[in-house]
Amino acid sequence: MSAVPHAVVLLSGGLDSATVLASARAEGFACHTLAVSYGQRHSAELAAARRVAAMLGAVQHRQMHVDLAGIGGSALTDAAIAVPDAGGAGIPVTYVPARNTLLLALALGWAEVLGAQDLFVGVNAVDYSGYPDCRPEFVQAFEALANLATRAGVEGKRFRIHAPLQQLTKAQIILLGTGLGVDYAQTVSCYQATEAGEACGRCDSCRLRREGFVAAGIADSTRYA
Repeated sequence: MSAVPHAVVLLSGGLDSATVLASARAEGFACHTLAVSYGQRHSAELAAARRVAAMLGAVQHRQMHVDLAGIGGSALTDAAIAVPDAGGAGIPVTYVPARNTLLLALALGWAEVLGAQDLFVGVNAVDYSGYPDCRPEFVQAFEALANLATRAGVEGKRFRIHAPLQQLTKAQIILLGTGLGVDYAQTVSCYQATEAGEACGRCDSCRLRREGFVAAGIADSTRYA
């Protein structure tokens, strides 16, 4: 490892994670990006993650696999559960059980191998769908776990979980990323995008994204089906 600080950035291929990668780069981190194929409905976001990693200068990009479709329980991993056009009350059916816990665990393992002490994740607790694993309490708890559960943590190399978008609105995220040179046309946020990456324009993720561009006063470059 060089004198430049290294970080592992979870990169889904969506708007938020692309902004997080650009933010980490702007902070001076050499970024190793990680996308996870977890059994989601489409692979378009994984292709987008590869594009974004190249576009924003990741040191390297990896894709790992977890079979969350094997347990189901979410509209994003079970084709028998329809993706709703709106989130509705309570935690929506698009919540994927234990997803962020598992994704951060994979990022943590890779960070320990790399000798990196910083992990970046694009969770947000303002303009979001109400997922419990996007809250600040979750991020703080996982950071505590990371420092208890690893050899590096026990030996005093403290891990830090960065969630720079945690308290930003979607419009603020878009303005931040635009200022850092993110081309949002290369990202895919839709829960049920086509394999070509075209968004449905109806799901909760599409709604939040579209409203964010309107509030930011920036033209929406999303490709809709």
